[in-house]
Amino acid sequence: MKATARFVIQAVILGLAIAFVLTLIWPQLRQAPTDTAPVVSIRESAPESAPLPLTSGPVSYAAAVEKAAPAVVNINTAKVVTVRPHPFFNDPFFRQFFGGSDQLIRPRQKVETSLGSGVIVSDTGYILTNHHVIDGADAIQVALRDGRTAEARVVGSDAESDIAVLKVDLAKLPVITLGQSEGLRIGDVVLAIGNPFGVGQTVTMGIVSATGRSHLGINTFENFIQTDAAINPGNSGGALVNARGELVGVNTAIFSKSGGYQGIGFAIPTSMAKTVLEDIIQHGRALRGWLGVEARMVNEATARQLGVEPTDGLIVTGVVRGGPAHSAGLQPGDAIISIDGKNITEARDAFLAIATRRPGDKVTMRIRRGGKESTLQVVAIERPQQAARRP
Repeated sequence: MKATARFVIQAVILGLAIAFVLTLIWPQLRQAPTDTAPVVSIRESAPESAPLPLTSGPVSYAAAVEKAAPAVVNINTAKVVTVRPHPFFNDPFFRQFFGGSDQLIRPRQKVETSLGSGVIVSDTGYILTNHHVIDGADAIQVALRDGRTAEARVVGSDAESDIAVLKVDLAKLPVITLGQSEGLRIGDVVLAIGNPFGVGQTVTMGIVSATGRSHLGINTFENFIQTDAAINPGNSGGALVNARGELVGVNTAIFSKSGGYQGIGFAIPTSMAKTVLEDIIQHGRALRGWLGVEARMVNEATARQLGVEPTDGLIVTGVVRGGPAHSAGLQPGDAIISIDGKNITEARDAFLAIATRRPGDKVTMRIRRGGKESTLQVVAIERPQQAARRP
C-alpha cells in the first residue's frame, strides 16, 4: 500500500510539473476557450492632435479657389461662316418646285459662336488659352469673374502646342501665380476651373493620374498632365491649379466616347505653356529648334530592308542638304544613340528633344557609324513651318 501511494503521489507531482512548464511555454493554454473571432492585428495612424482647419487641406480648397478663380475668364468667340445650299437645289427639276428662285442656290452667311476659358497671366492684360478656342474667330470677348467684359485681340497662336495668347486693355486685373508643373506627382490634388457649357464658372477636383502623356495624336507637341478632374466642353483654355491655387496646367482636351466627362482629361503643363507664351510675346511665334534629319526606329525587318545592322537607337534615313545636320557631317545610315546625353529609342523622342531647343543652341548627338561611336555637335536653327514632324 505504501509503495502504491508513493507511486500515485509521484505521478501527480510529475503531471503538475509538466503542466506548469507547458503553461510557461504556451500561455494561451491557460485561457478559457471563447466563441469570439480571433483578434486581427492592424496598423492605424495616430489620432490627430488637433482638427484640420476648415479653410485648407482635404476639408476645403476654398482658399486655393479664391486665389485662382478671379484670374480665370470666360471667352466668347464669333466667326462668320458661309453656308452653301444643298447640291440638289442646282437641279432645275427641283428648283421648279420652289418657284425657280436664284435665292435657293446663293451661299448664305451666318455667325457661329463658341465658348471657352482663359487665364490672366499678367497685369498688363495677357491671357493664356488654347489655340482651338480662338482659331478662326472674327471677334473675341472676354468676361471676368467680377462682371467686366472687354474685346480681346490675338497676340499670337501656336497650333502645334495648342497655345494662344490674347490681350485685353483693362486696369487692375487679377493675375494667377504660375506653379512648377515639373514637381507634380501622381496623386497630387488638382482643381480645374473654367466655363463648361456656358453655365458660368465652375470648379472640379481630381488628382494627377499621369504626367508626360504623349502619343495621343492631339497635338504635334505633347507632354500632357492627365487628371480625373471633370473637364467638359467649354473648359478648354481654363486653369488647372494645385492645392495652393497655383497654375500648373492649361486644360485642353478630354478622352470621351460621348463628348462629355469620362474621367480622363489632359492639360498642357505650365512649363511648356510658359515657353510658348514668352516666345509669342517677344517674337510673335513659337521658336523651335530644327536640324533637318529624318530618322526611324529599326527592327530586324527594317534593318534587312535598309541593309544595316539592327540598333538600339534610330537609323538616319534622310538628311536635308545644306541643313544643320548635313553641315555637321551626319549621313544617312548613321545610328543616333543619344541626344544631349538622353538615350533615344523612338523617333518622337528625337523630334521633341530637338524641337525644345532654341535656335542657335548646340545639340550633342552620339552616333554609331560602321560599328564605331562618335559625337557630333550640331547647331540648331529655327524650325521651318513646312517642316511638319521632321526634326
